[in-house]
Amino acid sequence: MLKRGLLRITDVMSRNSKSEITPVRKTYMLRAWLIWLLSAFFMFYKNVLEISPSVMNNALMSSFDITGAGLGNLAASYFYAYLFLQIPAGLLLDKIGPRKVTTVAIALCALGTILFAEASNFGLAMVGRFLTGVGAAFAAVNCLKLIANWFPPKQFAFMSGLMMTIAMLGAVGGQAPLAALIDVFAWREAIKLIGFVGIVFAILFWLIVRDKAPSHKQDKLVSTDKISLLESFKKVINHKQSWMLSLYSGLAFSPVMVFGGLWGVSFMEEAFTITKNLAAQSVSLIFIGFALGAPLLGWFSDWLGSRKIVIFWGTLVALFSITAVIYIPSLSHILLNFFLFLFGFSISSFLLSFTMIRETHKAMLAATAAGFMNAFNALFGALADPLAGKFLDMTWSGKIVDGARVFSLGAYKAAFLIIPISLVLALLSLLLIRETCSNKPSPPSTLP
Repeated sequence: MLKRGLLRITDVMSRNSKSEITPVRKTYMLRAWLIWLLSAFFMFYKNVLEISPSVMNNALMSSFDITGAGLGNLAASYFYAYLFLQIPAGLLLDKIGPRKVTTVAIALCALGTILFAEASNFGLAMVGRFLTGVGAAFAAVNCLKLIANWFPPKQFAFMSGLMMTIAMLGAVGGQAPLAALIDVFAWREAIKLIGFVGIVFAILFWLIVRDKAPSHKQDKLVSTDKISLLESFKKVINHKQSWMLSLYSGLAFSPVMVFGGLWGVSFMEEAFTITKNLAAQSVSLIFIGFALGAPLLGWFSDWLGSRKIVIFWGTLVALFSITAVIYIPSLSHILLNFFLFLFGFSISSFLLSFTMIRETHKAMLAATAAGFMNAFNALFGALADPLAGKFLDMTWSGKIVDGARVFSLGAYKAAFLIIPISLVLALLSLLLIRETCSNKPSPPSTLP
């Protein structure tokens, strides 16, 4: 009798305890997802700005009286800032925390955008783009840091993939929708409007975001307040895997920036004799494919128990699909769009390199490691855009329309040789990278 009574009391207490815990758990998860959403929106915002030159390159060449190389340098000035600040961004986020650092970064990104829109000469435009890159440099590492601080490690690959889905939707917004907005308001007014949106976003980020979940635990071996910025950096750069993953990442992602971020729309107009808006819509399929592929391939790599295999096949398919777009003549519109979508979907596998570098280092170094890798992405982007522009200038026939240089199809095909070369080198670099997934893969041994 006493035993039954005790069991009944225990059962009631258990039910009451569950009823108290459940709302707390729901509130925690709601806040985690809201913080992730705001962080992912920063990725969306910076990608709109990063991609924007691709739909107004003629207007920019005309407004600032610049060549193809000049336009490449203007677009790359964003990546110069991105390059120099990736490692400091990771260190600052690890040491100070995402809320303070990223709020300032969003504000700088917005102010740089407004300055770019107001620029009366090429020098000021370069400064505006550079300042935009300063703020944007914190977007990816901030989101990865907050994922590490608010979600379980087993969800990192999927959540970072989902982050890139939002980011790539921003890239889509920087194509056809921005082109339509520019048609209505002109490029300066459209870009200025985007800058003011960033100011409002910075305020919201400060009010809502917190650095880490209440239950978040530091690494057992060492705490972030016991390690200097220099020591954090040394731990990352002294690991061979950090260098090889970063090399692969830069080589794999630079083709997306060269084709999708700057020159693809103009190439499509020339190669397939379509309007700018239609060309922008087709190029947008790269980023739509990326948006879908990033979380799906992240989930698939978890299920498969391997990162390298997914990265290898994704990069290989990307190589063949973008080569078909550039070098196979007279592609039908359906095939063209299919290959562009396939390129974006498959190259999104490169994002798993961020998961691999996270699995290589402790959670306390998550932002520093991600920043180091992103520095290579920025470096290759900063080199590839002007290089493609220089090659275009070298084969320019002298044709000018509305104050802007017009390049031939042959010139584009010659300049775009850097795209397949970069992807081939990325595949070769995978040979020097070891698997990091904790679940051992079980596919055929013939794959890398």
